[in-house]
Amino acid sequence: MKTVTKRDLIVKISKETGITQQQVFDVVQHTLEAVTDALAEGDEVVLRNFGSFLIRVTKAKIGRNPNKPSTDVVIPERAIVKFKPGKEMRERVGQLLPGIKEDGDAPAGE
Repeated sequence: MKTVTKRDLIVKISKETGITQQQVFDVVQHTLEAVTDALAEGDEVVLRNFGSFLIRVTKAKIGRNPNKPSTDVVIPERAIVKFKPGKEMRERVGQLLPGIKEDGDAPAGE
């Protein structure tokens, strides 16, 4: 599998739509900024058939320094972004490997 960059997406969309790469870049960039702004305000972003971006707050916890296992390290609570794929995405990605259930869980025993 290869890595697809924002540039790759822009070139592909430009070729498929006939819109200039600069115009596609502007739309993609504004979309990403709007998603980031909404998440930064604590909102959930839902893109139907694609997925949802949610903010989750992790609890503070005690961790261990692998180089000094006797030393406890306090890991503070923090906000993280979670992505929950939509049904259509789950179905299409699920076809990649046989045996992956639609809900994203691996088969029993794996």
